[in-house]
Amino acid sequence: MTQAISPPQMRPSYYEHLRALLLLGLPLIGSNLAQMGLHVVDTVMLGWYGVQELAAVVLASGLFFVLFILGSGFSYALMGRVATALGAGDETQVRRDARMTIWLSILFGALAMPVMWWSGAILLALGQAPAIAALVQEFLRIALFGMIPALIVAVMKGYLSAFERTRVVLLVTVAAVAVNIAMNWLFIFGNLGMPRLGLRGAAISSVVVQSLTALLLLAYAARVPELRRFHLFARFWRPDWEAFRAVARVGLPIGITSVFETGFFQASAIMMGWIGTAQLAAHGIVLQLASLAFMVHLGLSNAATVRAGRALGARDIPRLRDGAKVALALSLGFGLVTVAAFVLVPRPLLGLFLDHANPESERIMIVGVGLLAVAGLFQIFDATQVVALGLLRGMQDTRVPMWIAGGSYWLVGVPASYVLAFPLGYGGVGLWLGLMLGLICAATILIARFWRGPWLRPA
Repeated sequence: MTQAISPPQMRPSYYEHLRALLLLGLPLIGSNLAQMGLHVVDTVMLGWYGVQELAAVVLASGLFFVLFILGSGFSYALMGRVATALGAGDETQVRRDARMTIWLSILFGALAMPVMWWSGAILLALGQAPAIAALVQEFLRIALFGMIPALIVAVMKGYLSAFERTRVVLLVTVAAVAVNIAMNWLFIFGNLGMPRLGLRGAAISSVVVQSLTALLLLAYAARVPELRRFHLFARFWRPDWEAFRAVARVGLPIGITSVFETGFFQASAIMMGWIGTAQLAAHGIVLQLASLAFMVHLGLSNAATVRAGRALGARDIPRLRDGAKVALALSLGFGLVTVAAFVLVPRPLLGLFLDHANPESERIMIVGVGLLAVAGLFQIFDATQVVALGLLRGMQDTRVPMWIAGGSYWLVGVPASYVLAFPLGYGGVGLWLGLMLGLICAATILIARFWRGPWLRPA
């Protein structure tokens, strides 16, 4: 985007920016946490059912999630493009982009299905135990029917968020968690006369919940009077190759960026496993705590995408600049609160995940306290890089940020983690310091790219 942006007549105050960002961002944060809860529910309830089933769902959910986040890049692209079109008053473009994003999501979901269908062979080739690989395949051969609905849910969340209608997204996501718990209780354990299906029951529950959620959000977008005029499904079957290519060009790099980041942390777990069992257990707990904090930053990042896209569409430089400052300040402020919690009260936080009757718990606690201190420090940089990515997505600038993120994570973060943990002998703390170096690199370059971008240059 290189078009000039002219100053507006009215310049909102920082307080108005803060209020608008919170009204938009808080429901998105809640929705992100609830979405995370969907995966936690399956893991916990299958953990009650059996050890093998628990191991299988961890692997199956991981594979499903990697495919999902790759395909969900289109929904993030839609969020920024619809926000920009709304800012410019171009209602036709809103419909064009939304329709083609649904097309792209359906196409990607169909292409992902064979990977899940033959997941057993893939896992065997990667050295997994045959019994676990068979269970994973059993789960995914049912769960694959939920991939397209899950991607459509992501599309509708992006679409509705661009309209700043995030409360309905939160309500539907929370309801989905409740329905998922109830259906798991029925189908995993065979309660109230239902068949005891175990792993298959969890997969069936996921497909039903994803499908119902997709239908609810689609119906809301189509029926609410304020949104009906956009005629989202008018001539839905008709291709619009210009919009198709535009959304794909912006969305695919976003999906790849997410895969880079997910793989970055997966690599850290593998390396931590080389150090020891207690270290790996502590790493898993600290990563869960960091992930919960990240959901807040991600919600603010999504809100920043919408607000920045709106300002860009209206060609309003001051609003774009001030909104970016507020988004960064708010995310950094929460980051500082997280730093204080991780550093000052690590034992109560870690204790939430530990059985204190287990003699290994104290060893895990000691390791976890050190890791949590480093995780606290990198909250600042994680906040900066994810908000910077959100702002750049609002500018529809995604290809170069993809390479910046990939290089920072994999050419800086992973090698630094290995060197600090093993040759230099700093163990788990060194590994997390390496992760922090990768995030510092990403945060510095991405935020510099936003502030030096052509979208902030006056006419």
